[in-house]
Amino acid sequence: MNYLERITIQPEICHGKPSIRGMRWPVEVILDMLSSEMTIQQILADHPELEKEDILACLQYAKLLTSGSNLKHVA
Repeated sequence: MNYLERITIQPEICHGKPSIRGMRWPVEVILDMLSSEMTIQQILADHPELEKEDILACLQYAKLLTSGSNLKHVA
């Protein structure tokens, strides 16, 4: 499934960093939480405004970014 429509880039939100659904949740913060060994369930319990699909979108975005794929459709 393509979750990339959940990733937005807007200059006025998080200084234009990729974030989740126009909220002030940068992709990098979600990735930091995952890399600190928080589970998806723990993140969702601590931050109920997030959805599982948001976290999966961050992972998909990171995968595409590191693979060198074209991400021009993220807006």
